[in-house]
Amino acid sequence: MTDDPIQLLIDIARVHGRERADRVAVHFEGRDLTYAELDRRSDQVAGLLQKLGVKAGDRVAWLGRASEAWYEIFFGVAKARACFAPINSRLAVPEIAFILQDSGADVFFVSPEFYAAAEAVLNQVDREVLVVGVGGGSPAFMDYASARDSAPAPALSEPTADDDVLQLYTSGTTGLPKGVRLTNANYSAFLNLRHAIEGFSYEADDTVLILMPMFHVAGTNISFAGLASGARIVLQADFVPPKVLEAFGVERVNHVFLAPVMINALLQTPGVDQADFSSLKTVSYGASPISEAVLAKATQVFGCGFIQFYGMTETTGAGTTLAPGEHRGELLRSCGRPWPTLETRIADEDGATLPAGEIGEIEIRGPIVMAGYWNRPEATAETIRPDGWLRTGDAGYMDESGFFFVHDRVKDMIVSGGENVYPAEVENAILGCPGVADAAVIGVPDDKWGEAVKAIVVKAPGADPTPDDVIGWARQRIAGYKAPKSVDFIDVLPRNPSGKVLRRELRKPYWEGRDRKVG
Repeated sequence: MTDDPIQLLIDIARVHGRERADRVAVHFEGRDLTYAELDRRSDQVAGLLQKLGVKAGDRVAWLGRASEAWYEIFFGVAKARACFAPINSRLAVPEIAFILQDSGADVFFVSPEFYAAAEAVLNQVDREVLVVGVGGGSPAFMDYASARDSAPAPALSEPTADDDVLQLYTSGTTGLPKGVRLTNANYSAFLNLRHAIEGFSYEADDTVLILMPMFHVAGTNISFAGLASGARIVLQADFVPPKVLEAFGVERVNHVFLAPVMINALLQTPGVDQADFSSLKTVSYGASPISEAVLAKATQVFGCGFIQFYGMTETTGAGTTLAPGEHRGELLRSCGRPWPTLETRIADEDGATLPAGEIGEIEIRGPIVMAGYWNRPEATAETIRPDGWLRTGDAGYMDESGFFFVHDRVKDMIVSGGENVYPAEVENAILGCPGVADAAVIGVPDDKWGEAVKAIVVKAPGADPTPDDVIGWARQRIAGYKAPKSVDFIDVLPRNPSGKVLRRELRKPYWEGRDRKVG
């Protein structure tokens, strides 16, 4: 515990709304939202939600392009002691519908870009859901600004540590997304621990650039860290490299989190050598693999300290970190050492701790571990051991100095451009394709995305599907980023005696001579 007055996420609005009233909290597309306005508008959102019948513990969903309204609504939901559930806007309509159905949310905030998708989603949900249009333009939906401004004063009660405050959905190995329940206690621990991470305890006069999506734990956490410090958030809802490069100089950006694919894209953008990075203090990165060559070039071009974060949504994004001064030599392959007070270990399948140098599963324990998966007790039990250790699904080892290195994945998850893709889900989408007898999906090296989704397909007798046939079929059924980027054909898939596809054998030729690293 520190003497920081920000102990709960809602303290960001109510403390800074009082003490930093006129300072800018969020700058977005020429508009400024002050801390006082954030506090007042989030109170109005809480009042609106209570008027609409939202009770403590209820889920409130969001689908849209991020804006300053995202922050108003998040803090309003938290003040009402409900739980905010932003949905990945890159998903296909059936996937969005599944998450909305699963969340139980009866109030659904949607931005204009997704009004048509929202109407399609409502046809696939078995209950009445009220859609609030954030940005106007739809007579079918409640208008956010007018409803907010006419809302009654809220009847606020103090949140408890056990209240779920944010529910982020992560894909599952069965293809069904799981809602990760993050509580006030999780985020209180996160807010306190950030002070102990070199370069992460931002200052009140700093400007923090937000480029990661606000349905991703990196987008939410860097935002919360910046706002908790009383800093100014500059939000860019779309990653457009020339505009990002311009923002560094114009907005005098001090801190930014970038997925490796973003770092690589910026390094390839014309004009990067002339961009003004003079105000930058740190670039944080993680969420997907990064090559040492890209990292080395980035440190030279950006000319500031780099911080690697390794963690999961299930650990409130926390886990290990590689500090700026540790970006050297062999440690460039490391994901760093544990955050203070967090326990991180290498364990075998039975949960026994392994000594330094031995490969096993990376496990994390501490107050940042999620409360569990929403409505998924079996999945929760599979992920969190009875003694509190969370199984990350990543295999790795720890060296004698306590640095952790990711060796490979225990599970077969693919991380492409910072997004998690599970092979089983993609395989399910492919296997109905005419002419396909069997299929397996793997991640292969990709210089832009870290990993790319590849389908290995067995043709049906007498059939001759093309790669475009398979890719097009999949893209109609799942989000585009999950669909295979390439297809290879094979006579028979390698399987073990129980029939499980041996994906490791399929991956081997594509990863020959490469280290498979996870950020």
